[in-house]
Amino acid sequence: MTGCYYRRLPADGGDPAFGPTDYTRSNWDLEIQHGSPPLALLTKLIEELSAGSGLRIGRLSLDILGAIPVAPVRARAWVQRPGSRVAMMAAEMVADRAVARVTAWLVAVSDTTDIASDRYRPLVEGPAAPIPAAFADVSGYFDAVSWRPQDPEGHSAAVSWFRPMAHIVDTDPTTPLQRLAAVVDCANGVGAILDPNRFFFMNTDTVVHLHRLPTGSDFALRARASVGPDGVGVTTAEVFDKTGFVGTAAQTLLVRRR
Repeated sequence: MTGCYYRRLPADGGDPAFGPTDYTRSNWDLEIQHGSPPLALLTKLIEELSAGSGLRIGRLSLDILGAIPVAPVRARAWVQRPGSRVAMMAAEMVADRAVARVTAWLVAVSDTTDIASDRYRPLVEGPAAPIPAAFADVSGYFDAVSWRPQDPEGHSAAVSWFRPMAHIVDTDPTTPLQRLAAVVDCANGVGAILDPNRFFFMNTDTVVHLHRLPTGSDFALRARASVGPDGVGVTTAEVFDKTGFVGTAAQTLLVRRR
C-alpha cells in the first residue's frame, strides 16, 4: 500500500484528531470527502473498540450528516447498546459539527460451519474494461483505488472489482473489513444508470450487511440503481471477495439535474 487516507494529529486532550489526505477527495467536489474513507476510519475505530469482546460486526450503517470537509476532523467510538450476545456500537466524525456517523450491530460468534450457505455463487474476475469516461480522469479518492470494471455481458447488473491502495490511518495495519469499507461506497458509481455530466446522484448513506467477514484485499460490487419519479433513488449491491459472496449494500440517492 502507498500512503494513507488519514494522518493522526495531536489530540490536545480531546477526541482523536485526523488529517485527511488528498486520497479522500470526492469526485463530486474536491473540497469534500468521498464517502468510503470516513466509513473506513469509523469502522476501524469500532473494530478497535470491540477487540476481545467475542462479538463481530454484522451490519455497518453510515449516515452522511453534512458535507465532510477535506480538513482536520475528530472521531470517536462508543458503545451505544451493550450486550454479551448482541451489541450496538457507534462512531462519529466531527468537523465544526457532526458530519458522519456509523452505527454497527455486533453479534456473538459461534461455530456454524456445518450450516453455512451463500445466496450467490462466487464471482470470477475477468479482464478489466475501461473505467467509465466520467470517472476516468478524476483525481483524489480514485488515485488510491484499483478499479476494474467487468464486461457486462452475462450479468444482470454492473460489476466492478476494487482494491484500496492506501492505508486507512498512517501505516497502521488494515483489516479486510476496513479495506472493504474503503471501497463499498463505490456501489453508487458502479450501478449508475444516469450520466453524471447531466445529473447529480449523491448518496446520503451506505448500509452494509455481512453474513461473513470479508477476506483479502479485492472486492467486487454487483450493483444497480433505481430512480423514482420524484428525485429519490436507491442503489443496491451484492458484495463479494475472491472467495465468494459476503453480503449486501444499499444507498439512498438524492437525484438532481445539473
